[in-house]
Amino acid sequence: MNHPSQPGAVADNDGRVLIFDTTLRDGEQSPGASMTLEEKLEVADLLDQLGVDIIEAGFPIASPGDFESVREVARRVKNAAVAGLARASEKDIDRCAEALREARRPRIHTFISTSPVHMKYKLQMEPERVLEMVSASVTRARNHVADVEWSAEDGTRTELDFLCRCVEAAIKAGATTINIPDTVGYITPGEYELLFRTVRERVPNSDKAIFSVHCHDDLGLAVANSLAGVRGGARQVECTINGIGERAGNAALEEVVMSMKTRGDALPFYTHIDAKLLTRASKLVSAVTSFPVQYNKAIVGRNAFAHESGIHQDGMLKNAYTYEIMTPESVGVSKTSLVMGKHSGRHAFREKLKELGYDLGENALEDAFNRFKDLADRKKFVYDEDLAALVDDEIVNAHDHIKVEALMVMAGTHGPQSAALTLDIGGQKLTHQATGNGPVDAIFNAIKALAPHEATLELFQVHAVTEGTDAQAEVSVRLSENGKSVTGRGADPDTLVASARAYVSALNRLIAKRARTKPEAMQAI
Repeated sequence: MNHPSQPGAVADNDGRVLIFDTTLRDGEQSPGASMTLEEKLEVADLLDQLGVDIIEAGFPIASPGDFESVREVARRVKNAAVAGLARASEKDIDRCAEALREARRPRIHTFISTSPVHMKYKLQMEPERVLEMVSASVTRARNHVADVEWSAEDGTRTELDFLCRCVEAAIKAGATTINIPDTVGYITPGEYELLFRTVRERVPNSDKAIFSVHCHDDLGLAVANSLAGVRGGARQVECTINGIGERAGNAALEEVVMSMKTRGDALPFYTHIDAKLLTRASKLVSAVTSFPVQYNKAIVGRNAFAHESGIHQDGMLKNAYTYEIMTPESVGVSKTSLVMGKHSGRHAFREKLKELGYDLGENALEDAFNRFKDLADRKKFVYDEDLAALVDDEIVNAHDHIKVEALMVMAGTHGPQSAALTLDIGGQKLTHQATGNGPVDAIFNAIKALAPHEATLELFQVHAVTEGTDAQAEVSVRLSENGKSVTGRGADPDTLVASARAYVSALNRLIAKRARTKPEAMQAI
């Protein structure tokens, strides 16, 4: 039997489950979660280190920006296969192949809707025409690459007989992976497991392909459904870091991986994911998308290994296994330490960052170190969380066209409040003083004056990185323009400076989004 990561391999009798990460494609489709090219490359590098088997880098036909992202990720990734998404059209497939030309292990992922409601209202096609397109699209993709994945969009609401015919046609045309996605998060675990068992039993050539799950979380069942699909014979799970994605999101990679790792008795499967990098991956994706991770999020949430109840604390002191089914260290969570301060040097700083999962280049390290020294002068204790927030902020905003240079604010009980702000816009320093209904409003008015725009503020959110009155503030700002949302973040011990940085970060993302050609209207799986 072939190794399951190779085209045409089958994993019927093997517990190995491939991890197909779609953070850069489906995850980025979350409203406000768009990433710059540099951020996508940072995430791709970490996914490759994490041990992800396939990285879905984007939708090349969608826009020149998406094409460039897929091409650069394909060039960069060393170990994982790199996939691009394509509809069942010649233009999509050819464009995808072009973007993947330099990938070490390219995969074309092509899809078409198969459910009655999608065929009637979205495609406006008869089933026989859809069946013809399944064969034609997979055949064209196989003419470009050896590794082709075919997906039945809205597969869980597709009539079983027709689904089996489509799967059989796709495999016959050369598909090496068959994905039956729960596109709208509709199915339940028992139904999903039975669906895979039935399709694999009924399709004559099902042993020639790996079956895959792709679940959305509309009913909160994405991870449970994914694991049920694996029990039904699927050997690839499509998921995202932190579960980000369309609507309610996708199955969370960290939850899928740790469920198998922790409950091997009930789930006798395994992946090649380095679980100790899960927390680092979660923080990076949260930083570049400016989507905060909820405190009680499984595996990577801030409270995932926190215990406040007296009963729980007593049990933990006697034996950690009383309330923890996995160790914090197993997912890359270390104990917060207070070893960094204003007297720490570059070498200690670099080593501490490596402990936290960061490996910065010389220029980025120098910039981060300078910000750390400034922080250490203003803050008595520098916690691990402070360093993570500082470095993430540096990574996210390193390539911004507009940067906050200086800020002075006048605030108090007697208004109006005012802000004198200096921005570096493309190398030119510009200053403006504005007033507002409070200091934050004044800052945002000053930004609008220096960098005019018509975007609407949808979200302004502040939380403390650590405890104490000298804690760094982490601010998220969401801007909306012409129906498109972007989110920016900023961190600083001064909440007002963090607010300015967050707004400017969002504005930079808005500028980048404007520069892209308007994507074609499409529904992704």
